[in-house]
Amino acid sequence: MGGANEQGGPIGTDATTMFLGEVVSRLERLAERPNPSIDAAVTLIADAVLAGGVVQAFGTGHSEAFAMEIAGRAGGLIPTNRIALRDVVLYGGRDASELVGATMERDGSVIGELLGGVQLHPADVFLIASNSGVNGSIVEMALLAKRQGHHVVAITSCEHTTAVDPKHSSGQRLSDVADVVVDNLAPYGDTTLDVQGGIGVGAVSSMTAAFIAQLLTIRVAERLIVAGETPPVYLSANIPGGDEHNHALEDRYGGRIRRSA
Repeated sequence: MGGANEQGGPIGTDATTMFLGEVVSRLERLAERPNPSIDAAVTLIADAVLAGGVVQAFGTGHSEAFAMEIAGRAGGLIPTNRIALRDVVLYGGRDASELVGATMERDGSVIGELLGGVQLHPADVFLIASNSGVNGSIVEMALLAKRQGHHVVAITSCEHTTAVDPKHSSGQRLSDVADVVVDNLAPYGDTTLDVQGGIGVGAVSSMTAAFIAQLLTIRVAERLIVAGETPPVYLSANIPGGDEHNHALEDRYGGRIRRSA
């Protein structure tokens, strides 16, 4: 994390330029080839899609943005499903009041109920994003997915997760459970600029996670083409014919993929 000047602001006259450098340097590292963890994740995802499986994406807090980037967006793979903690209210019997605060995120006991409402296929692969990788719901999702025979890909900050204690009763982190761990390259605490006395700004995990999501999508599409398949990819719903194209491909998976507002 960068230092601070005498006025309390980030060193130099242009904090934006400093932040840009922090972001770009990380994206360039992620884009380098070969990248063993991303390559391994691409293989798992492509194999799942070719076998008729769905990519099950899960994240809590700001890491839900990764799941949204993977599932249900223009240019993204159609066989994708976003799992969210609020699903136990939308599709289950929980009261909305239970979503207030971070209790559910830190408590893994809800995951069995949450996953029980998802139509799973043996070939499904789980992509689970968590910057810290230690909250109970995140680790429990990975454990349950593995117990049911699914591969798990973790997107997490290796620097942060190794510096904090696990909150799951197993004593494990997401990175301990996953088959493949993709480092989002976020620093401990996520922020990259120190404005004053340890007060940090310039969080990067959401941007690197979104970039990882797009790298995975692009490279899986490439892998499917090599395998002789047309990648099942969403068109924008806001162009002519988009809805018709998307619904026709979604229908292949029946109720296994859910799209909510």
